[in-house]
Amino acid sequence: MPPRRRRDEAPRRRWPLYMLFGAATFAGVALWAYAPSLPAETLIARYANDRSRFVNVGGVNAHVREQGHADGVPVLLIHGSMGSLHMWEGWARELGKEARVFSVDLPGHGLTGAWPRDEYTVEAYSDFVEVLIDTLHLDKVVVVGHSMGGAVAWNFAATRPDRVIQLVLVDAAGYPRQAGDAPLPTRLARTPGVGDIGIYFKPENIVRRSLREVYADPAMVTPDRVRRYAELQRFPGNRQATLQRARTQQPLDPTPLRRMDVPTLIIWGAKDRWVPVADAFRFQNDIKGARLEIFENLGHNPMEEAPRATAAVVAAFIANAPLPPATSAQPEPEPDTSANDAVVQPAVIPEKD
Repeated sequence: MPPRRRRDEAPRRRWPLYMLFGAATFAGVALWAYAPSLPAETLIARYANDRSRFVNVGGVNAHVREQGHADGVPVLLIHGSMGSLHMWEGWARELGKEARVFSVDLPGHGLTGAWPRDEYTVEAYSDFVEVLIDTLHLDKVVVVGHSMGGAVAWNFAATRPDRVIQLVLVDAAGYPRQAGDAPLPTRLARTPGVGDIGIYFKPENIVRRSLREVYADPAMVTPDRVRRYAELQRFPGNRQATLQRARTQQPLDPTPLRRMDVPTLIIWGAKDRWVPVADAFRFQNDIKGARLEIFENLGHNPMEEAPRATAAVVAAFIANAPLPPATSAQPEPEPDTSANDAVVQPAVIPEKD
C-alpha cells in the first residue's frame, strides 16, 4: 500500500502538460528571437568606406564622411531617428559635385554608438553638432536635417544662427504630436515593459514594417536595406539609446522659429505617413521667407527615393550661398554610378510675402 500522506503535508504540485509545453515554446521563441549586439569591428568593416573617419566629438568616436570640393560651401547632413549617414549617400554624391559635404552618424546611431553624456534629446544633439563643427574646423555650415535630424537642424539654427549659412529641412520633426501619431518603433519603445524587452529581440520585422511606412515606393524595401537598418541598430549601445531617446524627448517650443532669420528651404514628400505634410506649411508660415517644395510621389525619405531630383533643388538653393574660408583640400567627387532616379518633379509652393 502507498504510504499515507499526513494531513499537514501539502500535496505535490503537478504542472499540467500544456503549461510545460507552453513554457518550453516560449523559451524556444525567446532564444530564437534574442539578438545580442553585434561586434563593432564587424559592422565598421561592413558599413564604413574609404571616405569614413572616426572623430572624437565630445567624448564619442563619431563616424563622419567628407566628400566634394575643398573650396565649396560646407554642407552638414543630419539624419533622423534610427537612421544613419547612409541615408544621405545620394545627396552627398550629388551635392559634392559643387559643395564640400559632411555627413555624420549621430550618437546612438550608425557606427558612432553610445554617448558618454548618455543624453539623446534634440537639445543635446544640437550641442553635439556645434562641437562637431568646431572639431572639423568649420566656421559656418549649411545645415540639412531630416525628420528628427530636421528638429536638430532648426533648433541649432534658432539657437546658434551665427554658425548657420542656410537651413534645409527635409520632412522635419519638431512640432507637438499626439502620442498615437508617433512612428511604430517610438510607440513600442514608450510602452512600459515592451520596449525594455523588445530592444533585445531581432529588429528585422519592425524595421521592415517601418520602412513600408517610410517609403511611398514599396520597391525601396529591399533585403539589403532592411539588413543595413537592422544591423546598425545592433551596434553596441544603439538600441539602449533608441529606448532612452523615445522616452525622454519632450516636444519642442516652435516659438524660436518665428524669430529665426536664416535662409531656409523646406522639402517634403506629399505621401509622408510619419510627419504630415501639414507640418511643411507650418514651417513655411513660421520661418520668415522660407521656401517650400513638395514632391508629390515621395514619402518620408525623399532624399533616398529620388536623390537626384531632390538634391537638384538643394543644389540650386545653396548655389549662391556665401563661401567661408577653405580649410583643407579634399578629393574630387567620385563619378556617379548610381541608377537613374525616376523622373520626379516638385510641386513648387510660392514663397511667402
